[in-house]
Amino acid sequence: MVRDLELEDIKRILEKDSDEAVEELLEGVEKYYGEIPYILKFMKDQPDLLVSKILYDNSILREFKRLDRKTIELISIAVSSAIQCTHCLNIHLRVAKRMGIPKEEIFDAILIAGVLSNASVLAYSTRAMNAELSDDGQTVHDDNESCEVCKMPYMYED
Repeated sequence: MVRDLELEDIKRILEKDSDEAVEELLEGVEKYYGEIPYILKFMKDQPDLLVSKILYDNSILREFKRLDRKTIELISIAVSSAIQCTHCLNIHLRVAKRMGIPKEEIFDAILIAGVLSNASVLAYSTRAMNAELSDDGQTVHDDNESCEVCKMPYMYED
């Protein structure tokens, strides 16, 4: 998110005054994304949370040596699409555009998200339907019952 922060960078940031640390981290975020995401702007007045979030996000999203930046953005677009987070989707689309990722590749990521989202809705709902409704419309479920296909226990909200 900021850049490849090494342990020494993190120590230096954590030793700063909270306002200075926030400012430095947000500058890095803006340099990387070309803008500051909404949630980070929102958290600006809570430096302990903001600094922790940015350092955590950086360690997950930017410290990967196995995934390139383009792949990370395409995953971010797919997940944002699947969870229907408009703000996240829009920011990652803008980042992808600035990176020069072709529209066709972005659409492929969105299509994959759609396929998995659709499968998730169908699997979740049909498991619940099978667990709750017998052929005669009566509610039937055993709290110890699990899916015959995946062997995962059904989740109930009684």
